[in-house]
Amino acid sequence: MQRVVRYSPLLVVLHWLFAVLVVVALTGGALVLVKIPNSDPAKIPALRNHFEGGILLASLMLVRFLVRVRTSRPQRASTGNPALDRIASTTQLLFYPLVLAQAGVGLLLALQTHLPQVLFAGHGALPVSFWIYPARTAHYAISRLLMVAIALHISGGLYHSVILRDGLLRRMWFGRRFLETPDRDDSSRAAMTHPMEQKST
Repeated sequence: MQRVVRYSPLLVVLHWLFAVLVVVALTGGALVLVKIPNSDPAKIPALRNHFEGGILLASLMLVRFLVRVRTSRPQRASTGNPALDRIASTTQLLFYPLVLAQAGVGLLLALQTHLPQVLFAGHGALPVSFWIYPARTAHYAISRLLMVAIALHISGGLYHSVILRDGLLRRMWFGRRFLETPDRDDSSRAAMTHPMEQKST
């Protein structure tokens, strides 16, 4: 019998690629983009990059979900603490709807402000402020929830690696995916073998 000890190589690539891109998108939006006035010409290319990055992240998340449900994966890791396990499980499940909601709200805001025409066709101008649109507030709120989820996810990985030292991060890296485990019937037969028979072999 084989036991899965690592995720699919494609899922590993998608996981780490997404991890880098989502951090870049969130920090870029919170620390760089927000500080550029809409009247500044530099806002156009910055918004274009942010828009394209959001579409890419949503696409990667959908592909990642499909790969995850269609490939074998290791058993759910446990900390030995039910409360911590529930937090970890909830955090991982929230990533998918949060990322897709963030992209959806961003797209709604872009359509409301005619951003595609401004960013890619050079027609029109940016609004004086995006904050007059409720979608901008929702975009901000979801980004902060994503930051919290990412912080919890990283904290969980560090807890497994530093405190428990159970090698959890190896599951999300390249290497041998399957390990042979003793068949249950063979183990049962070995346990039932007479001690004299075991000694004579």
